[in-house]
Parts: sequence; structure tokens; C-alpha cells
Amino acid sequence: MKLRLTLLILLVVLLFVLNIFLGSVHVPASDVVQVLLHGSMEGDAVSYIILGSRLPSALTAALAGAGLATSGLLLQTAFHNPLAGPSILGISSGANLGVAIVMLAFGGSITAGLYTCSGYLAVVAAAFLGSLLIMGLLLLFSSLLKNNLMLLITGIMMGYITSSVISLLNFLASVDNIQSFLIWGMGNFNSVSMQQMPIFASLTLLGLVLALLLIKPLNAILLGEQYAVNLGIDIQRTRNLLLLATGLLTAVITAYCGPVAFLGLATPHVAFLLLGTSNHRTLLPTTMLMGALLALLCNILCTLPPVTVIPLNAVTPILGAPVILYIIVRRKQ
Repeated sequence: MKLRLTLLILLVVLLFVLNIFLGSVHVPASDVVQVLLHGSMEGDAVSYIILGSRLPSALTAALAGAGLATSGLLLQTAFHNPLAGPSILGISSGANLGVAIVMLAFGGSITAGLYTCSGYLAVVAAAFLGSLLIMGLLLLFSSLLKNNLMLLITGIMMGYITSSVISLLNFLASVDNIQSFLIWGMGNFNSVSMQQMPIFASLTLLGLVLALLLIKPLNAILLGEQYAVNLGIDIQRTRNLLLLATGLLTAVITAYCGPVAFLGLATPHVAFLLLGTSNHRTLLPTTMLMGALLALLCNILCTLPPVTVIPLNAVTPILGAPVILYIIVRRKQ
């Protein structure tokens, strides 16, 4: 088990390094090493490519991959549903709705009194607020509904409602605004700058730490809620903390990177197939590492074509969909 975790860590480090050395613009390896050792020089295009683009992109991919994979595992465990993912409770749909309102209804800017928020900042703020709104509603329903299945159905219904509103906004919006919204919806790991990295990293790491604190109750829930109660686990408190962790991770990552498909859904299954155990003491850290690994791999595949960058959600289904099909066929057998 320790050997597998060590190999995973080494692979994550290797892919992280490859993310810095490889990209759509060819940069000699010697120049990359020089920039990493000596830092950036003003007006140097190579320094900007390495330190201003590739390094933050690699950090974002690693953190986002770990966060989405963790969210998927928490939800699959809590709802005993192997096809549950970060989008299942409608939190990412809330982010989509927030961005749709800003881009499609207001043309990319919001004015409140003397203050105007526009551009990328407005998109991030709208996505984050939309996610928090849905998360707040879920926490409210969590206190009212004692059944996980009912809470799951509530989240799915919220997703349908937000999708309906987005469809209506799309119908009424201009062509340019629709195009901007579609581009955001394709997802990318290139949208977090080094100046924004402390906020993004801090919030993501907070969600991951919160998830790690849930290892013991999650292992108990695997054996059934009644068994967990007999062990002294507070189911309501655990469910609220789980919603808080998944909501925070999904909100932050979707706000900055857009709605990333399949990573949260497929990665926990890959980690389980690798380990063969559902013990969260090893499964959760492995899922985090596997999420970072797959996200870094996707980021490399997106930036390999010369001069251009492929949308992230054009690559993630290639890796994620076969895993889900395998899980469905195996359960059928």
C-alpha cells in the first residue's frame, strides 16, 4: 500500500514538472531551468510563459483535480451511489447560473451603486455566489430532511431548475454573450494567476483538510447509518460537514476553472480499483493524489497542440467516460 502511494506521489511530481516543460509554445528545456533557478526578468517572454502561465496552471490543475476527486468520493460514500459526483447536488449548477446571469443577462458586468464589477472578476464572483446560494439551500434542506435519498433528489431538482433558467437566458441573450458563456463552460486550468493563487489554494486546501477530518465517520457510514449511530457518530453533523466540504471545493473550483466534467465522478473509482479497499484512511489520500494526477495529465493533453489550447471538457470525458462504463458493466455482471 505504501509503495503504491509513493509511486502515485512520484507520478504526480513527474506530471507537474512536465506541465512546466511542455506547452503549446516550444521553450527549450535549458531556458525553462534557467527561469526556474533565476526567476523572471522584466520583458522576458519566456519568463512570462513559465512563471506567469505554466506554473500557475500546473498548481491549479493539481489542486482542482484533488478537490473534485475528493468531492466525488465524499458524495459517493454518503449517498451509497457510485455515480454521484460534484454536480449531483446542483452546486456546480448554481455556479453556472451565477455566471449565466452575469454574462447573458448583464453582458459581463454588474453595477451596484458606485461600484462596477466586470470581466473575469465578475465571473468568479458570480460563480462563487451562485454555488454558495445552492450550498446554503442544501444545508437548510439537510436540517429538514433526515433521509439522504430525499436530499439527493432535492439537489437534482435544484440542478434542473437552474438549467431551465440558464436555457431561458440563453434564448434571450445576444450571440456574443452566448459565445462567451459557452467558452467559460468548456473549463480550463489557465484562469488562476499567481496573484490569485493564494486565495484559490487556501480555500481548496481548507476543503481538503475538512474532508480529511471526516475519515472516521465516513468509514462508519459505509457500514450503514444505524451502525454509525451506534458508534456515536452524529449523522446530521457529519452530513452538514460533508456538504460544507464538497460545497466549498466545488464552488471554488467551478468559480475559477469552470464546470470541469468527469474528474470528480471517475477518479474515486480509479483509486478504488488501484487499492481494492474502501477504507478512507488510504482511499481518501489516494483519491486526492489520483485526482491531481489525472488533472495534470488532462492539462498536458490540452496544451500539447502547437499555438492553441484545447478546451478542458473536450479531454476529460476521454479519460472519465471509459471508467464509468466499466463500473456500470461490472455492477451489471
